[in-house]
Amino acid sequence: MMSPKQISDDRGSSHFRHTPFQIIHLIGNFFRIWSVYSMYRYLNQTGAPVVLFLFCCLVPSSIIFLIIQKPWKGRALSNQQIVPSLINGVITALYFILWGKGLKSCGPLRAILSEYSGAVLGVLSGVLYGRRGHVWKKLPTKDSTETKEEEVQTEQALGMMGMMIPVFAGILSALRRVIARRVSLKNQQKKRLHAITITSATCFLFPVAMWDLIIGSSSGKTSELPFSAWAFLSTIIFGIILIFYVDNIAEERFRKALPLNHLYIAF
Repeated sequence: MMSPKQISDDRGSSHFRHTPFQIIHLIGNFFRIWSVYSMYRYLNQTGAPVVLFLFCCLVPSSIIFLIIQKPWKGRALSNQQIVPSLINGVITALYFILWGKGLKSCGPLRAILSEYSGAVLGVLSGVLYGRRGHVWKKLPTKDSTETKEEEVQTEQALGMMGMMIPVFAGILSALRRVIARRVSLKNQQKKRLHAITITSATCFLFPVAMWDLIIGSSSGKTSELPFSAWAFLSTIIFGIILIFYVDNIAEERFRKALPLNHLYIAF
């Protein structure tokens, strides 16, 4: 029979073993948030198409995932795993489209908060956004009160719609994680299937990016994609590749500590 001191020592050593992984998870998410701010600044300054930028980031990311994971090697993957992974690629492509549009419309902070809110409860951020006041606006005169009220209501409606876009993106993000976990039997298979999913998302995103490019050029808007090394590299390395492995480590640790079916994946 173990003494209370031995039990407390075991708990302390277990907590100490998990601490480095928690630090890695925090650092990984910090760099991901940094890449989001860099991406938003790049899109805001250059006016580049969001979908085209994400497509240009997904192409090298899918190549890197394929080189690292090599899904064609090892134990053969069954059709019951490959087909849902391809379908998950469509969901991932929709997630990137909605999340990119939401980032450009409502900024990085609200996009990140809305993404996590969508993964947890869905529409919480919409309620919180409704409480935001326009305190920086000048006080209207009596003659322009009705016009100003109409403008404020229009801006609030457009802002609510902009906030709902990353919320739906968060819901799709949680859905794709659940599908990935249910399809993969082991952690290594999950990484191989993720390479297939990202490649599938890149293929499905290609026609949307080309359509966005054609529409932008025909309407006279900015259709060029100015090169910025930091914006592209930070999104590829921190926003797509590194965050997957960091979240995968945290997910496996949390699953071993608290196995709650697939509920933990949404976080």
